[in-house]
Amino acid sequence: MSPRFLFVALLFSLCSAVGALTVDDEYPSVSPVMVYIDDDGQEVSDAESYSGGAPFTARFEAHPENLGRYQALYEWRFLEDGSETPILTRFEEDTEYRFIKSGTTYVTLLVSFVADGDTLEYEMETPFTINIAESKLEVPNAFTPNGDGINDVFKVKEGYESIVEFKASVFSRSGKKIYEWTDPADGWDGTMNGQGGHDAPDGAYYLVIKARGADGLKYNYKKTINLLRGYKEGVNSGGL
Repeated sequence: MSPRFLFVALLFSLCSAVGALTVDDEYPSVSPVMVYIDDDGQEVSDAESYSGGAPFTARFEAHPENLGRYQALYEWRFLEDGSETPILTRFEEDTEYRFIKSGTTYVTLLVSFVADGDTLEYEMETPFTINIAESKLEVPNAFTPNGDGINDVFKVKEGYESIVEFKASVFSRSGKKIYEWTDPADGWDGTMNGQGGHDAPDGAYYLVIKARGADGLKYNYKKTINLLRGYKEGVNSGGL
């Protein structure tokens, strides 16, 4: 359900003979929505809040109605929790913003409808609320690119959260860079230069990851990882 609006003030001139607002006029209004794509790739446009990791991009749309002779002046305000001063103010009808900082941000809309000295002012009664989680990033020690569909790609562990900058590089024991990726959702498939090159031999490789979380936390991993192509899930004893 779209946020309801609070009627703040109505100022009009009773002396104006032309264009005066009468009780029969239909008032202008707005029906703002927050639009974003969820983890399943589906568009969401009926939520009043969001909780999850960064980066998170949302579009805020005013959806004005019954403007008639009125001109709408928009003011989107972005406020961090505990602050009365906006960190950002936008004046377009629709605006998009990429949230990359952990914490709670409130997004509210103020609208002034102006015509011939008459002004209608509206303010959102309930702002949109965006909660960005603190960051989390964990890295495994080994992987088994043997084509069995289990642990075939070396990547960061599931459950990583609010990572806004990321770069990973794999080096051979001689120091040659074998593969590099910049999205924590991606990884190394165990081939030379990645993406289906010839198989890299079993053994130890050197991993370097530099990343930054939405909470400002910096991650610097420098570690040895093991490529175990001969390992079979449920056959070899022990774990990775």
